[in-house]
Amino acid sequence: MSSDPYLAGIDAVVVHDEVVPARAPWMHQVKVGQTLRIVDLEGNQAVDFLLYSTTDDTERYSAQDTMAAQGNIFLRAGTVLLSNEGRPMMTLTDTSVDYHDTIGGACSCESNTLRYGHHTKAQHACVDNFLNANLRDGRNKRDIVSNINFFMNVPVEEDGSLGIVDGISAPGLTVDLRAEMDVTVVVSNCPQINNPCNGFNPTPVRMIVSE
Repeated sequence: MSSDPYLAGIDAVVVHDEVVPARAPWMHQVKVGQTLRIVDLEGNQAVDFLLYSTTDDTERYSAQDTMAAQGNIFLRAGTVLLSNEGRPMMTLTDTSVDYHDTIGGACSCESNTLRYGHHTKAQHACVDNFLNANLRDGRNKRDIVSNINFFMNVPVEEDGSLGIVDGISAPGLTVDLRAEMDVTVVVSNCPQINNPCNGFNPTPVRMIVSE
């Protein structure tokens, strides 16, 4: 039995295990039946997340289809992540955080400038990370769709406005996703320092794939 606490509950063979540095992109193929565990190593770190079908690059995660199918804007244990073809891509099988965001989007140079001032324009952003990873597979900016923000807290206020507030994660908390088809996972380990989504201090996360 492994003494590694982040492998607890994983009875299958670990086929990939990697720490993603703070502010960095990550891309990896997860085959049908395999499980991806995302570990928030130091707590309060947002993980921006996109999915593409490995066999048909025009099929990718759809926030609209996912929210419509489950009748809820938050992602919880049991949520099935659907594609733009309405097909299951991954299932959120377990999470030690109550819910995750799928409406807050990804930070960009443009949104940083609009929200926080022109002096932030040169700061690295999630859209940059998505582009850096996607270009390796021939995808471009048009292929960046509405993303998931694991561990990020985006409450909806009574007037319908969105907030970005302190995260609800803590060191060592996890989310597990089982692939329902062969998928390419693209992640931005969010570099944002202008709002509380990363506690103003981006930190590493760990990606563990098992089968």
